[in-house]
Amino acid sequence: MNLNKILFSIIILCAATQISFGQSSVALKKQREKIEIEIASLNKELAAKTREKLLSQKEVNALSRQLALREEKITIISRELNNLSTQINSNTKTVQSLKEELQKMRDDYEKMIMFAFRNKNGYNKMMFIFASKDFNQAFKRVKYLQQFTDARKIKVAEIEVVKKEIELKIAQLEADRKTQKDLLADQQQERNIIAKDRAEHQGQLSQIVKEERSVKGQLSKKQQEKKRVDSQIRAAIAREIAEERRKAEEERKRKAELEAKRTGKTVAEVEKTIPKKTDSEILRSTPEAARLSADFQSNRGRLPWPVGQGNIVRGYGRRSVEGVTIDEPDVAIRTADNAAVKTVFEGDVVQALGGIVVIKHGEYFSFYSNLGSVSVRKGQKVTRGQQIGTAGRDEDLGYSVVNFGLQQGQREFDPSSWLAR
Repeated sequence: MNLNKILFSIIILCAATQISFGQSSVALKKQREKIEIEIASLNKELAAKTREKLLSQKEVNALSRQLALREEKITIISRELNNLSTQINSNTKTVQSLKEELQKMRDDYEKMIMFAFRNKNGYNKMMFIFASKDFNQAFKRVKYLQQFTDARKIKVAEIEVVKKEIELKIAQLEADRKTQKDLLADQQQERNIIAKDRAEHQGQLSQIVKEERSVKGQLSKKQQEKKRVDSQIRAAIAREIAEERRKAEEERKRKAELEAKRTGKTVAEVEKTIPKKTDSEILRSTPEAARLSADFQSNRGRLPWPVGQGNIVRGYGRRSVEGVTIDEPDVAIRTADNAAVKTVFEGDVVQALGGIVVIKHGEYFSFYSNLGSVSVRKGQKVTRGQQIGTAGRDEDLGYSVVNFGLQQGQREFDPSSWLAR
């Protein structure tokens, strides 16, 4: 919503409250239409922001779950890293131990090679055997030479096995270190994503909440404007009641003066003996007004609709829109474009300007607003079903709406229960 546009509407309305009800019909109509359009627009915007907020809250809830899973993943990665560190340390110690063992094997094998080198020809071997003291020693020396030869072969094989085992452990260490590096990178990436997503979504939610508060504030201001415009209808009815009371008081004073002349009492003394009438008694003080009041009352639940075809799209009474309290003095009836708006009962027109028509039916009043055109004038008598104007189109909603309300004196009530089913 354009802030300048809203401020402009508020300035116009503030000025309007200081002008009498004799202001031009065109200006009042434009003012009412402007307010109704902006309220509808604000309601739409608020509903959209509410849906957007709910959607973002769902996204944030999903994000929270996602963040929890990412945190869980980081925890698992940390456990894997701990296990890898333990395995790397163990394998490092194993490699060191195998290297020491390999070195010992090589030293032993070197000694064996040196011995074999010294006894490399058959003559030396035979001399070694024949130098024995007896047969048993000679036999043992023969077996020793055979075992020495076998031991050399075994030692070579053992050295090869240890070398391969060392190579395998070193390769495993390299793989573990690479895995460790990848896990650390993955862990850091997850932490970066968590920080980015949390900041982004929290920022979005904060912005939505901020915008929602702004729209609520605008809606509250516009509703205040609507209340002031609706008060024009109440003021018209109040003026009519005040005028009828003034006439009643003049009649009461006239009767007191006549009675004072007849009895010789003072006018003040006589006035004390004549009780003041209530608003309802004043409004139905004439035979015609009394008949209208009674007839209107007897038609409860049978009054014709103010439009030929329509349905109620907004009810009467207090309602709350995202914390903003709204008091609706009437119902909103959706109807066809340029549909004829008709009075629900015979009576006298007491207000007809700015897309508003108020009609008196004895002590009852019916009022119609958001009219695109008005075809009656103040003081005119109308009959039941007589056209008083046409429905005004709400461009923001995309269809025509007529607001219809009823009052008994200055007491408002739900008009929907008075209309024919």
